[in-house]
Amino acid sequence: MTPPYSLRRRLLAWLLLATAVLGAFALADTWREAEKTADEVSDRVLMGSALAIAERVVVSEDGRLEVDIPYVALEMLTSAAQDRVFYRVDGPPGTFITGYQTLPSIPRSEGQAAAFKDAVFRGEPIRVAVLARSASTGIDSVPFSVTVAETTMARQQLMQTILFRSAARLLFMIIGAAVIVWIAVTVSLRPLYRFSEAIALRSPDDLHPIAERVPSEVQGLVDTVNSFMVRLESALEALRHFTGNASHQLRTPLAIIRTQLALASRSTDLETAKVAVSKADAAVADGERLLAQLLLMAKIDAATRSASFRETDLASLAQSVTADHVPLAAEAGIDLGFEGGGKLMITGEPLLLAELLKNLVANGLLYAGRGADLTVRVREEKAEAILEVEDNGPGIPPERRDSVLQRFDRGTRADSSGSGLGLPIVEEIAELHRARLQLLDGAGGQGLCVRIRLPLLRDHAE
Repeated sequence: MTPPYSLRRRLLAWLLLATAVLGAFALADTWREAEKTADEVSDRVLMGSALAIAERVVVSEDGRLEVDIPYVALEMLTSAAQDRVFYRVDGPPGTFITGYQTLPSIPRSEGQAAAFKDAVFRGEPIRVAVLARSASTGIDSVPFSVTVAETTMARQQLMQTILFRSAARLLFMIIGAAVIVWIAVTVSLRPLYRFSEAIALRSPDDLHPIAERVPSEVQGLVDTVNSFMVRLESALEALRHFTGNASHQLRTPLAIIRTQLALASRSTDLETAKVAVSKADAAVADGERLLAQLLLMAKIDAATRSASFRETDLASLAQSVTADHVPLAAEAGIDLGFEGGGKLMITGEPLLLAELLKNLVANGLLYAGRGADLTVRVREEKAEAILEVEDNGPGIPPERRDSVLQRFDRGTRADSSGSGLGLPIVEEIAELHRARLQLLDGAGGQGLCVRIRLPLLRDHAE
């Protein structure tokens, strides 16, 4: 069995994972932006220092370039990070004037006055700025370049500060979002907790639908549970009916069996013992038939419209059931016949429809009497399939026709034959198929005609 998991923890895990991935991309972008910002700040300071030095470059009387380094320009580059500053001034190509001669210079493209680049000097990373200018002699101008560089400790500290602050803000957002999700999920799950409590506090016999208000995302689950409870209540009700009916109705055949067996055991006459055993055997057969009827009734009680309903040819089904009962009718001295032809297509459950017809024929064989005629008839009438079972026996008086549809009513028979479930089963199967059941007089006002009207399939209705 798979162990249960926490919805709250799963949501938090997804949130933290998604935020961590997005945060990694955000921090990478922040690092690039911090590096760009630090470079821009450093480049402006370097260019300011280079301009200050370039302003102090002059041409001497002998035509050489001279420079008086303004140390204020170099002090501009000092920082709390204790960066070191380097400079270099070059005259015309190949002419070194002053500064750190080994300081790397930067090649510039034609027409470019300034350039910036990262480099390494004396084993340390530096940021280099080169400014190209010219000094006037009054007659012409002498080109020169100023190179200024500093180590990158201050720049690295600036980038780290920006990155750490961004990371701190992102961490604060993640923690805040986690807290909000935790609270939101807890509040949102309260209806589920109430739903669980409502079920837990119910007694086992209370299967009414749950009316607890829940979010729309969970309403489908509640509807499914309610539907299941309705089906369960129907099944339990059918079971209660079955057990109640069985305990009540099986007492009589069981009592008869015990009585006859007791008589047979005390009898000294073999013939008397055989009669008692025969009566006990008949009681067993009655009990068997009664139990089969009770099981069928329980199945009908719990049945609903389902996928087992399909297109069924009522005429073919009726003809087959009638043919199966011909030998029994011959033994009972009853003329059993069938009338009808063609197809009558309806939507139904073939097994239940067969049980319906079996009960009608069995009732006719039981009650019509020896020498009677019993006819099973099918026909079409006004977009309906008509099923009739008619006999010319004693029939049922009109005032008794409602009561015989009640369970365990045996009509006008004085003996104990029959279970009193035949017509009630027929009625319930008919209702399950949206059919109408009618108890009418037979032909000429004699006997009984049981008529059932079932809706025809539209494609087969005229």
